[in-house]
Amino acid sequence: MKQNYIAGQWIRSDFARNNVNPSDTSDIIGQYAQGDEQQTTEAIEAAVAAFPAWSVSGIQMRSDALDKVGSELLSRSTELGNLLAREEGKTLPEAIGEVTRAGQIFRYFAGEALRQAGERMSSIRPGIEVDITREPVGVIGIITPWNFPIAIPAWKIAPALCYGNCVVFKPADLVPGSAWALAEIISRAGFPPGVFNLVMGPGTRVGQTLINHHAVNAISFTGSTSTGARVIAGAAPRLAKLQLEMGGKNPLVILDDADIRTAVDCATQGAYYSTGQRCTASSRFIVQKGILPAFVNALRERIELLQVDDARKQGTNIGPVVDEAQLNVDLEYIAVGKNEGASLVYGGQRVQRSTQGFFLTPALFTEAEPDMRICKEEIFGPVACVLAADNYEHALSLANNTAYGLTAGICTASLKHATHFKRQAAAGMVMVNVPTAGVDYHAPFGGRKGSSYGSREQGRYAVEFFTTVKTAYTAS
Repeated sequence: MKQNYIAGQWIRSDFARNNVNPSDTSDIIGQYAQGDEQQTTEAIEAAVAAFPAWSVSGIQMRSDALDKVGSELLSRSTELGNLLAREEGKTLPEAIGEVTRAGQIFRYFAGEALRQAGERMSSIRPGIEVDITREPVGVIGIITPWNFPIAIPAWKIAPALCYGNCVVFKPADLVPGSAWALAEIISRAGFPPGVFNLVMGPGTRVGQTLINHHAVNAISFTGSTSTGARVIAGAAPRLAKLQLEMGGKNPLVILDDADIRTAVDCATQGAYYSTGQRCTASSRFIVQKGILPAFVNALRERIELLQVDDARKQGTNIGPVVDEAQLNVDLEYIAVGKNEGASLVYGGQRVQRSTQGFFLTPALFTEAEPDMRICKEEIFGPVACVLAADNYEHALSLANNTAYGLTAGICTASLKHATHFKRQAAAGMVMVNVPTAGVDYHAPFGGRKGSSYGSREQGRYAVEFFTTVKTAYTAS
C-alpha cells in the first residue's frame, strides 16, 4: 500500500483504495492509503511546526530543491506519463506532455525563488524610508482534481514552496498514483520535514478538515463549482485566504471569414482531446450561419476519424472517460440534449473495445438553443453543441451568455473582430485562432464569474496568492 507522507515520514493508514485503470477495469494499479481527520490534523500540525524556519530559509535552498523536483520529473516523463495515462485515461502523448509541463513548472519556480524582490520608496515625511516586501502566507491546503493529476498539483505546490509556505496536499481520490509519485520525488528533494505533506483520502474527511482547521491559512482548490461553493462556505468565515478554480462552459466563436481547417482543428482539440475532461474545453460552438453547414460537415468528418481506445494504445486519439460515474453523467446529458430537441449528428454512444473500459464516442449536437441544459451546464466529457449566430454581434452575445467565464475562443480572419472579441469576451482567457484548451505554464491562468475566485494561478502572478505584502517604515 502506498502511504501518506507526514512530517517527513511515510505513514500507514487503516484503509486503502484500489486505483483502477479506466481503460481496463481489471487492471488494479495499486492500493493507496485513505487518510482521515486525525492524519490530516497531524499533517497540519507538522506544517505549522515547520513554517517558522522554512519561511525564512535561504532562497538558494528553495531553488535547488525545486529544481531537483523539476529535473527528475522531466527525466522520468515517459515513465510517469505511462502511469498517468493508466490511471486517468488521458492518451499517452497527452500524459507525457502533462508530466513534462509539471517538470517545467517546478523549474520555473526554482528560478522565481531567486528573483524575489521588494520595493523601497521615500516617505512623504522627510527622513523616513518605506520598504515593501512580500512574506509567505503560512500553511497552505492544496486540493486538486482528477483531470490533471500532476500538472495542477505542480502549479500549486511549486509556488507555495517557492515563496516559503508549508503545504498539506490532498489529491483527488480517483488518481492517487500520480500524486503519490510526485510526493515521493518531493520527499527526496531536500525540503525539511513538515514543509510538504501528502494526505490521500476522501474530501469528506481530508478535504473538509483542511477547510475547517484554524491553522490552515489559505486554501488553493481546483474542482467543481458546487464543491468550490462549499469551500467558500467553510473557510471564508474564519478568514482563510482562498483561491478557487472551478467550472467552465467555454464558447468557440467561428465567423464566416474563418479558415475552415483552423476552425475544425480548434474545435476538435478544444472539445474532444483529453476526452473533453478539461475545464477549458470548448463545449459551445457558436457558428455564423454562412459557414455553419461547411463547418459542421468538416467537423463531423474529422471526429469520425478519431480513434477511441485504450489510453496507452498507439494511435488512440481519445481515451476512456475517467470512471463509470462520469460516463453515466455524460450519457445522461446526451439523452437530455436529444429530449430537449437538439440533433445528435454524431457519436454519444458507449462502445466496447478489447478491454473493459469506459469508452464513449465524441458527441456533436446541432440545432441547439441557448436555454438548453447542454448549452448551459458543464458536462465535463466529449460532448459539444453548435449554436447558430446571425452575425458577429449575435455571436458575442451568445458567447457571454453563461454563468461561467474561464476561457473563450474565436476563429476569424478579421483583425477588427479579433481585437474586439479579446476586449469584450467575458472570460479570464481569450484565444484567437487557437484552441480554448491549452495554456502556457508561465502565463496567468484563471477566469471570471462562476469559474474562478481569488488570485490568478501560474507564472509570476502566483505570487499574489502565496504571499502577503508587508510595508515597513524606518526613520534614519
